[in-house]
Amino acid sequence: MSDTPIRYGIIGGGFITAFQLRAMRQVRGLTINGITSRNRPEALSAYIQEHGLGSGTIYDSIEEMLPHVDVVAIFGPNFTRVETVEKIVETVKQGVPLKAIICEKPLGRNLQEARRLIELAESVQLQTIYFENQLHMSSIKAVRDQLAPVVETMGAPVLTRSSEEHAGPHNAWFWTPDLQGGGVMSDMGCHCLAVGWYTLTPPGKPVDFLKPVSVQADISLLKWGLPRFRKQLQDKFGVDYSQTPAEDFATGIVTYENPETKQRVKSQFTVSWMYDKQGLRLALDGLGASYAFEMNTLRSPLEIFIGDEAATSLTDVETALEKSTSTRGLLAVQPNEPDLYGYNAENEDAIHAIQTGASPLLDWHYGLEIVRLTMAAYLSAERGEVIDLTDPQTCEELETYIPLIQQGKGKEVLFIPEG
Repeated sequence: MSDTPIRYGIIGGGFITAFQLRAMRQVRGLTINGITSRNRPEALSAYIQEHGLGSGTIYDSIEEMLPHVDVVAIFGPNFTRVETVEKIVETVKQGVPLKAIICEKPLGRNLQEARRLIELAESVQLQTIYFENQLHMSSIKAVRDQLAPVVETMGAPVLTRSSEEHAGPHNAWFWTPDLQGGGVMSDMGCHCLAVGWYTLTPPGKPVDFLKPVSVQADISLLKWGLPRFRKQLQDKFGVDYSQTPAEDFATGIVTYENPETKQRVKSQFTVSWMYDKQGLRLALDGLGASYAFEMNTLRSPLEIFIGDEAATSLTDVETALEKSTSTRGLLAVQPNEPDLYGYNAENEDAIHAIQTGASPLLDWHYGLEIVRLTMAAYLSAERGEVIDLTDPQTCEELETYIPLIQQGKGKEVLFIPEG
């Protein structure tokens, strides 16, 4: 394995890039040689240089950046995925060497996009790495390691329940269903689908060992469909949820089958953009035969109380907790959020895979399967029925399916109060 740092090139200048940079400060074996974005990322480039992460050179285009990097990390908006990978592949075909390509979740807004990305990458034999941070969380690794001998004796978990909730996204495109790919199910449901599947999987088995059998889901527009909050979205982001709404709540159950034992197990998921408590909360619990586990990221070893007078001195409450909604009272503080959520470890996994030629924990084919489950959840909600993933006709339908919400037709499936 080479000791030469992997030269990252980053595409995207938004929230996830800033968060990933916080993680990369704690990771060995990488340097950030370039960054490019639709809007010139001056602040991010300065951060890279200030913290000794690399040159952080700003390039005006992907094509200009690629000759100076070993791996490209796609952290840009969902609606730019296909165009971005097309540009990368075309540049590689012109003779620019590239070792690997990373894509932040989701791989695509639908299965057609996800398959297109895989076809493009495979056309130039690029190693693909899918970034889903929650599978890399130290708490997830710890529970799997700690329970391994128990699972060997008593069997793998039979039920997991995962949730991710916060008060809503930072940027307008996240709220715009045709650009983002939907609402909270597309945005955060992919996390819960992945971590639920993974924690049900017996130790030592591939991440896709358990085979999806069925998906049943319900989606709703609750808080952000109310007139008062629709106006907030209109005023802040220019998004009109009275005309093109997306869901702010989704819940459902995925059933999996163990192909060796034929046992069926279930993973329940819940996601929302309505959690107005301290900030982002990830929660997971699981049940097996005579054992259980539970995780909640708002349980912190550090708490801070801030009174009314002192609250006026806070400048950036999100330095304490992502998506924080409060500047006073009793606040949960996570001293190292990037590590807590698995961002450090997913970069370490990527670097190891690139340097050694080994397979990463997750590749784009896995990302495609998460898109498939997401599409099945939307289809289930639209039809009000369980989607049978063992039915060939249903699987064929999902290949070209575009959810009504993603099409901008959310009014057909979501209740919107008058006013």
